[in-house]
Amino acid sequence: MSRIGKLPIQIPSGVTITIDDDSITVVGPKGQLVVPHLSDVTVALEDGSAVVTRKDDERIAKAQHGLQRALLNNAVDGVVKGFEKKLEINGVGYRVSGGGQEIEMALGFSHPVKYKSQDGVSLAVEKMTITVSGIDKQQVGQVAAEIRALKKPEPYKGKGIKYADEVVLRKAGKTGK
Repeated sequence: MSRIGKLPIQIPSGVTITIDDDSITVVGPKGQLVVPHLSDVTVALEDGSAVVTRKDDERIAKAQHGLQRALLNNAVDGVVKGFEKKLEINGVGYRVSGGGQEIEMALGFSHPVKYKSQDGVSLAVEKMTITVSGIDKQQVGQVAAEIRALKKPEPYKGKGIKYADEVVLRKAGKTGK
């Protein structure tokens, strides 16, 4: 039995879940998310919680069991609390400005770099920190990864864009004779 899949998902007050044949809709105070309903598992609502069970012990059903539960739990957390990732910009002359859906960065290139985020994801700028927030965990992670990919941190001086909790291993530079 899947250790993740067998755990029930507690549904907080103010959240409604609608189960269809091919999708599961989660509506909460922050918005609405649609999760695909995988074919080899069933989702049942029982006294304030959602329980995911698999139809048989086939390999694909075992794989989908934990996945369906994780997707549904992330949707419930997203519509209640939301998700956020923080990115830090390090480097002499590196700057960031803007907010909302679009930011503009100076990353050592000959031109400013503009980034426009997807719908449902907002960007907030405070000094040299970018906060990516939204209700869909996958979208928030994707936008944060795209921003980081614009200028990955380099190991010699640590310049670039990195996650706030990321540790950049530093290398020693050239040594003299």
